[in-house]
Amino acid sequence: MIVGGIDLVPTIIGVLVLAAIATAALIAFRVPGRWTPALAILRGALQLAVISVILTGIVTHPLWIGVALLIMFGIATGVAVRRTGGGAHTVLIMATSIGAGAIASIGTVFATGALQPTPRYLLAIGAILIGNSMSIATLAGRRFTASVVDRWEEVEGWLALGATSRRSTLDLARRAVREALIPSTDQTKTTGLVVLPGAFVGAIFGGLSPLEAGRFQIVVLAAIMAAGAITAVMIATWLGPVRTKPVLAA
Repeated sequence: MIVGGIDLVPTIIGVLVLAAIATAALIAFRVPGRWTPALAILRGALQLAVISVILTGIVTHPLWIGVALLIMFGIATGVAVRRTGGGAHTVLIMATSIGAGAIASIGTVFATGALQPTPRYLLAIGAILIGNSMSIATLAGRRFTASVVDRWEEVEGWLALGATSRRSTLDLARRAVREALIPSTDQTKTTGLVVLPGAFVGAIFGGLSPLEAGRFQIVVLAAIMAAGAITAVMIATWLGPVRTKPVLAA
């Protein structure tokens, strides 16, 4: 099967084998949702096929790139809401937190001249920041809720002493922010030693020199940290005031 001059057969075989390995490992350990990775891979492949076709036609058009980023943002917000077990009221929390982080970082990157404000760079860094902010929002929300549930007696003690609902969970909120940022922090600290991030490898494959690819990657990593910090702090601030024991998301 050749598409655009590329033989896709080896790719399809490799992906299927990897999906089978992931599924077999989960089945062997009797993990619930053992088919989830395989279904995620299938869904990701279909979505990438569609987006590849779409981006071919819009990659040089700022208006359509803006529309694409808005769609990504909407989906990211929905995923974060679902993963944290929130209802309709959580949509505003996730949307403002993810949006603030991504917009602040994108604006800084272009305003400082770290990257040129071209449609290609806007699409690349915008998608990366929205995706990472979504993950950090989910981690911060879930970690905060789990901490409050696990240490509810401590929270009630604060409230009984007359503390505000925000103060009663402030230490837990700060810890949730820190832990939500651990994956991004570790990736940044180990870049070049343990990890070669996708943006760096993709830039090299795209024809950039290793030096230029490295410049792009460090800008991306710094932007992820800034966006993630804003997102996590806003999530913790929104969720902080608690007076009744929350329910953990599945």
